[in-house]
Amino acid sequence: MQGMSGVATVVADIVDEAVGILRGRSAAVLTGAGVSTDSGIPDYRGVGAPKQHPMSFSDFLQSHRHRQRYWLGSHMGWSRFAAAEPNRGHEAIASAEEASLFSGVVTQNVDALHHKAGSLRVIDLHGRLDKVRCIHCGQSFSRQSIARTIDLLNPWLEKRDISGHIKPDGDVDVAVTSEFAVPSCDMCDGVLKPEVIFFGEFVPTGVFDQAASLIARSEALIIAGSSLVVNTGMRLVNLAHRKKIPIVIINRGPTKADRLATVRIEAGTSETLDALVGGLQSGSV
Repeated sequence: MQGMSGVATVVADIVDEAVGILRGRSAAVLTGAGVSTDSGIPDYRGVGAPKQHPMSFSDFLQSHRHRQRYWLGSHMGWSRFAAAEPNRGHEAIASAEEASLFSGVVTQNVDALHHKAGSLRVIDLHGRLDKVRCIHCGQSFSRQSIARTIDLLNPWLEKRDISGHIKPDGDVDVAVTSEFAVPSCDMCDGVLKPEVIFFGEFVPTGVFDQAASLIARSEALIIAGSSLVVNTGMRLVNLAHRKKIPIVIINRGPTKADRLATVRIEAGTSETLDALVGGLQSGSV
C-alpha cells in the first residue's frame, strides 16, 4: 500500500473520515467499470467516455448478422482485453480481503481482474468474458479455446487491418463483414455466447442472492467506480441502506446512491482504494 501518495489534501481528509467509519467493520465492496479504467479498460459512463451501445440479447439470438458483428468485434478486442492487468485498486481490495478487512467483492465488471489480483471471494454479477457457453446444450468453453477456433475458421483476419474503439466489455466497434465465420458449439452445433449478461438479460437469481447474502453479513459497503445506473447494483445498495450500515462511495462523477452515502469521495478509485486500505491496515492515514 502506498498510503496517501497521489491523493490530494482535501480528498485525504475525506479518506481519513472514511477510514474512521470503516475501522473495525467488515466491509463488502461493490465495483464498477471505473475500477478498471487504470488497467486500460474504458468506462461506459464515466467523464469523457464515448457513447456505447452494447449488444442486446434479443438481437444476438435473432440475427446471424448480429452474431457475426459481435464475435468479430469481440475477437478483435479479446487479446487487448485479456492482456489487461490489475491496478492498485484491485490489488488494494485483494490485500484488504486477505487481511479480513473486506468480506468480499461484488463486481459489475466482466474482466476478471479481481480474480487476477488475488481476491478469493468475488461475485461476478454480470458474468465473465473469459468463459463461453452454448445456449442450447450448456457446454462450457474457455474463451481462449474459442479464440483459437475463430482464428482457424477465419485465417484471412491475420492479413486484414480491422481496428476500432475497444469497449468496456472487450468488444471493438467494427463494420460487419459477411466473410466472418461465427464459431459454434462442437458438441451440438448450437449458438455460443460469452458467459456475460447482455443488455436485456437478467442477472441470474442465484448470483443476485449470493451478492445479497454478502451484503447481509457485512458491516459496511464500499462502492467504487460505479454510477449505479444499472438497477441490480442499486438494489444491493438499497439492501445496505435498509440494514443501516455505513456506505462509502468512491467515484468520479455523480451516482444514483449519493443521497444514501455516509461518505462520498470524488476521486479516482486506484489511488483512493490504495490509500483507504493503507489507512485501515496501518491504523492511521
